[in-house]
Order: sequence, then structure tokens, then C-alpha cells
Amino acid sequence: MEAIHPYSGLTPDVVLNALESLGLRCDGRLLALNSYENRVYQVGLEEPLADAPAGRAAMVVAKFYRPARWSDAQILEEHAFAAELAEAEIPVVAPLALEERTLHEREGFRFAVFPRRGGRAPDLENESVLEWLGRFIGRIHAIGAAKPYAHRPRLDIESFGEEPREYLLASGFIPPDLLAPWRQVADLALEGVRHAYARAGEIQYIRVHGDCHPSNVLWTPDTGNAPGGPHFVDLDDSRMAPAVQDLWMLVSGDRRSMGRQLGRILAGYEDFREFDDRELVLVEALRTLRLIHYSAWLARRWDDPAFPIAFPWFNTPRYWQDRILELREQVAALSEPPLVPE
Repeated sequence: MEAIHPYSGLTPDVVLNALESLGLRCDGRLLALNSYENRVYQVGLEEPLADAPAGRAAMVVAKFYRPARWSDAQILEEHAFAAELAEAEIPVVAPLALEERTLHEREGFRFAVFPRRGGRAPDLENESVLEWLGRFIGRIHAIGAAKPYAHRPRLDIESFGEEPREYLLASGFIPPDLLAPWRQVADLALEGVRHAYARAGEIQYIRVHGDCHPSNVLWTPDTGNAPGGPHFVDLDDSRMAPAVQDLWMLVSGDRRSMGRQLGRILAGYEDFREFDDRELVLVEALRTLRLIHYSAWLARRWDDPAFPIAFPWFNTPRYWQDRILELREQVAALSEPPLVPE
């Protein structure tokens, strides 16, 4: 019988055999990490990697890419960008080049192997942490702006708003009695997004992290052997987008709080790259696109058994009632003046 979801054949044996095919001697330790789009595992090795810091446990992280999501060329662009950043001594966790390649294949699954990095979420209440993050994001964007992606797509209104809207309307997931209210508010929200982009004018699209929320930043403390600070992980959603895409997910709270946080981030950011203030009008527009895209992402992945387990509230009337209220709030937010960094 044909597999009903793309990861049905990804057994522990397949994972361990894939790594051992590259000369990594696994010791049997295997821990699935918190990832749904791809499958990511922490794998124990009999011996640490040759360049691993002294005292570091013999561990690597293996990422098995979701079949048919990205092409080989798109994955390799992600790897090349990570390598560019690592070569510039920016703390991005880049894939290991094993057998002179970063992208590998085993039993129909494409995968990459990364050094393991520990850490916790950054303290975004700390102004010095916000400036620190801003400096590194500024450095990332200085390199990201040097040349465009050739294969990876853009984050724009069509791909993150209009296409997901059409998919959801045709998906059958929205309850019939909520279909018209959701369509109405989604259309109003997308109208507000288009207006925000028109107000911003001609903006620059650069290579960005793409999903720069706090969970994708690992913060390590200072030790006697190594300095602390952030490590940026998971460039899987990297694409061409406005620079502000990597900033707005790091701020939260009321407008005053967000303005203060954004001001500290930009204070560090502009040590390395000038920020175009016109992009501030896109903060709520990008948030709106992410909300619509996220609902469509859950709908597209619902045949993967991991999703009903992890997101049991998705396929319920309450979920769609909440999304209608959420989009109404975004319609109001889109009509307000842009954030003012303090």
C-alpha cells in the first residue's frame, strides 16, 4: 500500500543508517527534536567530531527534509548562505560538509547533518540582548543583501496571502457557517496588506533568515572556554524578503513596548547596515500574511499524523472563530500608524 504521509518510511534504523553511510559511527542514542515541517533528530556518536569543542558531548543533529517541499537547488542555496555567514564569523549553525557535500540522500530521503548547539531562548526583556541580536541580524543582512537567491522564492502578498487564501477557501477545513465571515475578513486584511505595501513603496528584497522568532535563536552563557551569545538556527524558511521580516517577530506587547524593543534592536542593527524606515509600515502586514499562511500550512500538512497530535485544536469550529477575531484585530492594526522605534 502507498504510504499515506511522506515520513512513514523514516524509521530509526533509516536515520542511523543514513548517518553511518557518511562514516559517522552512531552509538544508538536517538532523540526526535521539536520539528514538524521536517524531521530533526539529535544523534549520539561513539566519538566527537574532529573539530568539536573540548568536553562537548559526541552529538550531531540530522535534518531530514520534507519530500517535495524544496528542490535540491533551493536546499543547497540555504546551505551556501549559512556557509557564507559562518565564514564571516556570524554564529549561524551551518551544515557539515561530509564526503565533500552538505546535502545527502538515503532511501528516498534528503538530509543534512549539523553540529549540535545547546542554549536557551534569549531574554528579550534585556535591552543589551536586543542590541546584541540587532548587531548580528545587521551582519546577516549585510551579507544577505550582497546577492540574491537564484532559486528560492520571495515572501510576498501572492505567496503568503492570496494563494493561501484560495487554498483555504477550497480546502473544506473552514466550517460552512464560518466560510463567509472568514472570507470577508481575510479579504479586508489582504486589502490592508496591499495598502501597507503601497505606502512602503519600492523596497529592497534581500536574503533573510525568514523565520527569526525567539525559538530559532539559541542563547548560550559565557563560560571560561567560550564567549556566550546567540546562535541562529534553522534557515529552512530563508527566502527573499524585506529586512524587517527578521525583526518584527522579536518584539511583542503593546505598541509602546514594541517600539522600545525595536529601537534597541535597530540601535545594534545599524552598527552594520542601514535600515530603511519605510519598512516599518510592513510590520503588521507581514504579521497578517504569516497568520493566513500558517492556517494554510496546517491544512496542507493535516495528512501527516504528527499534525493532528500536535495541533488538535486546528480542525475545530473554535479555531476558525478565533482566526476570524484575529484577522479583525489585524484589520484594525493595519489602519494604525507604523511603529516608532524609541
